Amino acid sequence: MNRLLALAALLLIIASCNPRLSNGLHVNDLQKDVELVTSKGKIVIRLSDSTPLHRDNFLRLVQQHYYDSILFHRVIDHFMIQAGDPESKRAKPGVELGNGGPAYTVPAEIRASLFHKKGVIAAARTGDDVNPMKASSGSQFYLVQGKRFTDAGLDSVENFRLRRKLPAAHREVYKTIGGTPHLDQNYTVFGEVISGLSVIDSIAAVTTSGRAGGDRPLQDVRILKARLIKRK
Repeated sequence: MNRLLALAALLLIIASCNPRLSNGLHVNDLQKDVELVTSKGKIVIRLSDSTPLHRDNFLRLVQQHYYDSILFHRVIDHFMIQAGDPESKRAKPGVELGNGGPAYTVPAEIRASLFHKKGVIAAARTGDDVNPMKASSGSQFYLVQGKRFTDAGLDSVENFRLRRKLPAAHREVYKTIGGTPHLDQNYTVFGEVISGLSVIDSIAAVTTSGRAGGDRPLQDVRILKARLIKRK
């Protein structure tokens, strides 16, 4: 009996050090990274505390094994790779994907400091015509590959796509690291890849069906497992 009481007391102490939040996560979960084990290699993502709604939603879905076996169903070289459609898990070859997900959206958390440099994770969403508040898909996300820009190229994006100036610091990143600046301030960026940028390049380079087929890879690229890991 004394051993049982001691064990119960120990469990109580452990739980009090890592309490459960109202959304089902534990406090310690908020300081973990996400590892995507894909059929092309491993990608490690660090989520942003500046976007807590998206951070917590993604962590919760990973804990629920929601992303296990999901495909990268839309891939465009020098742009981005997209995943998160649960209908892709058992989709037959040639089927166009991208409409699946949970029956909720996540309110936009668009931050000026978070922009579309290579390696960021951002939330997919429906268009402004039906979604003027820019709410995010409950599960679909994309990882930016993008490309490097010249000053002239960035000037063109500013004048014809964004209709505004990019911060000087962001321009420098787009010229050295690359990304997709025309998406800035239109989609919620909620983290970035800290390991595995070469895996993004590898996935982006696969042969796809092209725009007419929804840009689906002809040979499936799958997230075998997504899990929370301790930060290094």
